[in-house]
Amino acid sequence: MFVTTMDSDLWEKVLYPENEFRRQLIDPVMSTALPESQIPEQVSAAVKAFMTADLSHALIELLEKIVLQNSAFSGNFNLQNLLVLTAIKADPSSAMDYINRLDNFDGAVGEAVNVLLDNLWTIDRSVEFAFQVEEDAVWSQVAKAQLREGLVSDTIESFIRAEDSTQFLEVIKTAEDAEEYNDLVSYLLMVRQKNKEPKVDSELTYAYARIDRLGEIEEFILMPYVANLPNVGDRLYDDALCEAAKIVFAFISNWIKLAVTLVKLKQFQGAVDAARKANSSKTWKEVCFACVDAEEFLLARICGLNVIVQVDDLEEVIEFYHNRGCFNELISLMESGLGLERAHMGIFTELGVLYARYRYEKLMEHIKLFSTWLKIPKLIRACDEQQHWKEFTYLCVQYDEFDSAATTIMNHSPEAWDHMQFKDLIVKVASVELYYKAVHFYLQEHPDLINDILNVHALRVDHTRVVDIMWKAGHIRLIKLYMVAVQSNNVSAVNEALSGIYVEEDYDRLHESIDLHDNFDQIGLAQKGKKRVFCILPLCLLRYHRPDVALELAWMNNMIDFAFPYLLQFIREYTGKVDELIKHKIETQNEEKTKEKEEKENMNAQLLPLALPAPPMPGMGGGGYAPQITPPMGERGYGPPTTPLWVIWGCHQCPLLACLQWVEVVPTDRLIQRRKFCCKINRRN
Repeated sequence: MFVTTMDSDLWEKVLYPENEFRRQLIDPVMSTALPESQIPEQVSAAVKAFMTADLSHALIELLEKIVLQNSAFSGNFNLQNLLVLTAIKADPSSAMDYINRLDNFDGAVGEAVNVLLDNLWTIDRSVEFAFQVEEDAVWSQVAKAQLREGLVSDTIESFIRAEDSTQFLEVIKTAEDAEEYNDLVSYLLMVRQKNKEPKVDSELTYAYARIDRLGEIEEFILMPYVANLPNVGDRLYDDALCEAAKIVFAFISNWIKLAVTLVKLKQFQGAVDAARKANSSKTWKEVCFACVDAEEFLLARICGLNVIVQVDDLEEVIEFYHNRGCFNELISLMESGLGLERAHMGIFTELGVLYARYRYEKLMEHIKLFSTWLKIPKLIRACDEQQHWKEFTYLCVQYDEFDSAATTIMNHSPEAWDHMQFKDLIVKVASVELYYKAVHFYLQEHPDLINDILNVHALRVDHTRVVDIMWKAGHIRLIKLYMVAVQSNNVSAVNEALSGIYVEEDYDRLHESIDLHDNFDQIGLAQKGKKRVFCILPLCLLRYHRPDVALELAWMNNMIDFAFPYLLQFIREYTGKVDELIKHKIETQNEEKTKEKEEKENMNAQLLPLALPAPPMPGMGGGGYAPQITPPMGERGYGPPTTPLWVIWGCHQCPLLACLQWVEVVPTDRLIQRRKFCCKINRRN
């Protein structure tokens, strides 16, 4: 009755939860009344009452009888949807069965899929359902569920079927984590049709590279794109996808990255070409080092020439070659760098260091040719380390380190010494001690040249110290020429040393030395020469000493006989001086008399009358005055003697003291000529 009346209040009372007869009333309605009803409004009112009373399970049973059985309302669209929705809410486990059995519903598809995925956890059944309904929304729901489960390939396939590009960021990340790049390419191509995103184009380029589809990359970048190719190229390079990176870098003209990419690909010629276009010192250096490691030394030299012109990079290049033992190649590189327009001092200096270490035969020539282009202190250290003393000395001279140069020559003379060079060098040293060190050096190693080296710096050395050095060494005779050259300075030590030599070998030179140079120890010299010297010594020193001193010394040393020539000489000189004085006095008197006579004659001539004849001229007869002739002094018994003096000279050739030697002494302007007549040849009494 309440079915036919369709009264909602009555249905509410019947279905009231406190109604103890509710179940008894529901069963007949569900079993017979409604399934047999032909009026849609009756069925709708009943269903609405069941829904209001929240009798979901009872409603499901009712709808099963109405929809699934052969009733007038089996194909009703609304009732089928209501059944599915009610089952989804009240009994999800039976919802899929209803979905599979029903064929005229759609409003519940989305919720049905959610029920399958969220409650039943049946992705496979959801996929089956999606294939049945073939709706984008269903495939999107399925794809999202698959994405959560990490089913990358299935996810991408579902998104492609759904043509859903909204989740591309999550899909890209998941696909890259799983390295499913083939599927990702398909998905990104679909997404790219819907969205113009730089991320999509960039990831598509990268995905192409990962599956080695380089041709597609070349085609892709030739078309309009929004990809961030610089970032893509860097990413490809970092992931060692160098072939793809090469394509990208070449397309965007990133020559620096292209050069290093080609290096990794072992394409060194292309890397050099790219580095030339990049024109970056860092790039040149990277390519150069890679070529060295690959033993491509010709290409390495091309790159290296562009690196070594940078002062800051030169040391790094040299160290790199050194660490790999490529010494000859490094020398070739540096030699090539000498002719560069931008060549600097570092190149010339480092090449010199390399020569010092590995090509010694070229070192001196290099130093002489490029001395003004060298950092001399650094090269000096290199020569010192390698013990190239000749080159070390040359560099010290160029750097005005004369003391170091001279010291090195003397310490390493077998290699460094050259007499002419040392002569030029020794006069420039600042330390005076080096002069005397040079004297010792020449005395030990080159005694035949010692006079030459002493004469060079004669103006700066202490002659007394030099003589003392030679006396102590016992080779005073070696520097005889030097002492003769400097004797004009009248240094006592030099005079005495020469006198000591002359005493034994040359009395004439001894006489000359003593006569011209008075600064010496006379007593000491006399003691050295003994009797042979004592005879001539007073004669030479006559103008310097009083005769009484000489005679006293002779008498005290029992040599009065040997001093007799000196006495005679003194008397001769003294007499000559007296004669000169007398002569001068007589001449003065004669001049005065002549002058007085002339004055007197002039006075008389003035007193005579003018008529008186002039006195006759001499030789013409008549009166007059004859000139007085003064006889020469020699005829008067005084003046210089016209005959030589003879003195007694002790003969050292005869064993008998009585055997004497006559010496003819002829005074000639303060010097004495001696002519000896030995007793064995011509004895005089």
